[in-house]
Amino acid sequence: MGDYFMAYKTILMDVSNGVATLTLNRPEKLNACTMEMLGELASALDEIAANSDVRTLLLTGAGRGFCAGQDLGARAPLPEGERYDLSDNLLNGYHPVLERLEKLDIPTICAVNGVAAGAGANIALACDIVVASESAKFIQVFSKIGLVPDCGGTYNLPRSVGMARAKGLTLLGEALSASDAENWGMIWKCLPDDSFMAAAVSMAEKLATGPTWGLTLTKRALNASLGNDYHTQLALEAESQKQAGESDDYMEGVAAFMEKRSPVFTGKKTNKK
Repeated sequence: MGDYFMAYKTILMDVSNGVATLTLNRPEKLNACTMEMLGELASALDEIAANSDVRTLLLTGAGRGFCAGQDLGARAPLPEGERYDLSDNLLNGYHPVLERLEKLDIPTICAVNGVAAGAGANIALACDIVVASESAKFIQVFSKIGLVPDCGGTYNLPRSVGMARAKGLTLLGEALSASDAENWGMIWKCLPDDSFMAAAVSMAEKLATGPTWGLTLTKRALNASLGNDYHTQLALEAESQKQAGESDDYMEGVAAFMEKRSPVFTGKKTNKK
């Protein structure tokens, strides 16, 4: 593994073999989010977006949990009768992170190594691929304290598990096991605890050696499909295929297939003049 960049206090950042690994690093608090952590995540995602050597993002948590959501104890007490404007925390803390994740062209994997609750669960679901250890749990805890699911929960859950299950998860606030999350189509895979992280790293490294521009175009097309009609999506596919077909990786992929060898993808759009 590469060396961690020590500029951050609440997260760890490692870049190795084309994979940027971001680790939430407040294990004593189950990696509960603070404004400091969210600011550091946003900055780290900017670094990753600007680094052409990074071809996959792997997001995980230190210790026995992925993220317990918002650290409610991190807020200073208010005078009696006053209330926090919780939208400020979203608009200036969580949303910049989620928007950066959504705009990141490279594949993103979240490795959920334990409890993922509230905002923590929904940050995980904002990644392209979610894998979880078999002991992990996803909990939409908002209803237990009188709040509304945020961080994209009301958007992603109905689209991944259907409205009936989304309402059950959010209104009842019951924990969902990793195996059930896989069976429901909420995550990609539930993996054994003892091999979970090695499998997640292997998946990230495999994507980092793939045809990055083609993967980028695939991500964009799938995301756009949620708001497009059929004919608009067909047109987008055609334009995307045009761009992919002009890439060096496509030429390499075809050559490798014809020569019966493994392709060596550079991940670049094209060297075409």
